[in-house]
Amino acid sequence: MRRRKTSDEQTAVGSLSAHDAGLNASRRRFTKALATAAFIAAPALAAPAQTPPATAEPKAPPQPQPTPAQPPQGPPAPSPLALAYAEVARRRFGERLSPEQFEAVKRDLEGNVRTAERLRTSRLKNSDEPDFVFEA
Repeated sequence: MRRRKTSDEQTAVGSLSAHDAGLNASRRRFTKALATAAFIAAPALAAPAQTPPATAEPKAPPQPQPTPAQPPQGPPAPSPLALAYAEVARRRFGERLSPEQFEAVKRDLEGNVRTAERLRTSRLKNSDEPDFVFEA
């Protein structure tokens, strides 16, 4: 047997629809606020990330132009460290490398040693950040 709803239950059911109307208004307000915030924030997000100003790094002195009377200088002499690395490579892989390949290995090792020296001379402060832009 079904029972009839009391007046309190009917009022509660009626207030649910009023409550739903309040929620819809609240949702509408929230959506408008969200759209406004997105509209205002869009130019700020579209701007590229700012990097801190570069610190003044010491510039290398200008290289003097060779005069035509001077004979052209060849590549600089290999560093002792590069020669030691080349000797290790020759002993370890010498039988598998042709002379041309070994010379290429020596040039590569010398370039790596010079690059390592340049990196070692540049000092970073604790506050220096990586130079990249993160985008999600």
